Amino acid sequence: MIHRVKTQLVVSMAVAITAVSAVCSAAEPQKLVWPKRLAPGDTIALIAPAGPPDREQVMRFKNHVEQRGYKVKLREDMFNVEGYLAGSDKRRAEEFNEAFADPEVDGVLAVRGGYGCMRMMPLIDWDVVKKNPKLLLGYSDITALHAGMNKVGIVSFHGPGPASGLGSEKGPTEFTGKYLLRAVEASPESPAGPYTVEVPKDVSEVDSFGKGKATSRLVGGNLSLISALEGTPYAIDTDGAILVIEDVNEAPYRIDRMIQQLKLAGKLDNIKGAVLGKFTEDFVREDKLTDDQRFDTTGVLRQYFENLGVPVLVNFPIGHYPQNCTVPLGGEVEIDADAKTLKILAP
Repeated sequence: MIHRVKTQLVVSMAVAITAVSAVCSAAEPQKLVWPKRLAPGDTIALIAPAGPPDREQVMRFKNHVEQRGYKVKLREDMFNVEGYLAGSDKRRAEEFNEAFADPEVDGVLAVRGGYGCMRMMPLIDWDVVKKNPKLLLGYSDITALHAGMNKVGIVSFHGPGPASGLGSEKGPTEFTGKYLLRAVEASPESPAGPYTVEVPKDVSEVDSFGKGKATSRLVGGNLSLISALEGTPYAIDTDGAILVIEDVNEAPYRIDRMIQQLKLAGKLDNIKGAVLGKFTEDFVREDKLTDDQRFDTTGVLRQYFENLGVPVLVNFPIGHYPQNCTVPLGGEVEIDADAKTLKILAP
């Protein structure tokens, strides 16, 4: 009898331990899949998921990429114009879905941002995307697509496109080009494994708040899109993450409002750190409202991030800026507030 009771107790304890382990495992952060790095000979699909692209920029970029040894696919209807969109929501979603379903395509590059990605999100076949993890590159409005990619477990890349230097006659700046290739290409100059982004003084004067290091997955992108995604199935998960934000031509009070929205939503409560990218001071939507420096762009960012008690990099060259560092959203990074460095923990 005693033996049977002991046996039942052991079995019950084992079941309880298994249940707890299952709950703990379910609560652990999802490890996202890093897509295959690109190499000359691969095929890149160019897509226009937001605003209508400039044909000359796109074709110039296509030529640059082909000269590097890549094959390029694009749909002629990517140059369609429907209001401020590159064609209908249906057209843009089909283009995105086809790029991920096409077995010949190795990487997908958004040719510009603008606005439109959120409109097509319900039309994207995320099951197809999940089954075909491919490299997606873009920024600004493409932040919405990055959020969707991360939701289905795929790392995606916040970085430049043809409308932001890659399609110019001179090409991107040396810094932008270096860290684009370092992030997405497999070559002797871009070997697998972790690397630290080295930011020369003439590229950007990186500063920091707080002290120490933080290591976690990087989430975020364009602040306007991140705040707009709150309350949707694509809202970013910042719990235990490192948040990166940037924006362009937004008045300080708008930046204040968007960050306050994230704060009220609890998105700043449990972050391990932050990377504040470029925020242009030459906002164009309203006149300057005050000369109080506590409420200029830098002052607003300082109000929210200076006393969070976590390491924060400030004025990092990410975003709507000629010096635009490509970073992996959903990928692991390490930030060091003392050394003012960002390390990409690429596999």
